[in-house]
Amino acid sequence: MADATVDINMVAMEVILNAGDGRACIDQALESMAQLDFDAVEAHLAEAETKIQKAHNAQTDTIQRQAAGEDVEYSLLFTHAQDTLMTISAELHMTQKMLPVVRALAGK
Repeated sequence: MADATVDINMVAMEVILNAGDGRACIDQALESMAQLDFDAVEAHLAEAETKIQKAHNAQTDTIQRQAAGEDVEYSLLFTHAQDTLMTISAELHMTQKMLPVVRALAGK
């Protein structure tokens, strides 16, 4: 049982770290957007997507293992990791939606 707890907490940290790295990329993208450097925005957003996808994959693997019947102990840290990932995914989505608006405004 202790091994499952350590494992779920390691997965949680993987999710949190990758999602956090994704957020840092989103912040850089927003800074580049403010400077109207759209090539840099796209590069930062691509990197953010990669980081967030890694976090999502770790989360999904854990959920699939539990759905398949593996005993996965409850972890408050994993719950926090899922919340963090969801929030940062929403930040990525909003930043991606802002990009064409800012491009259009910059062209005027």
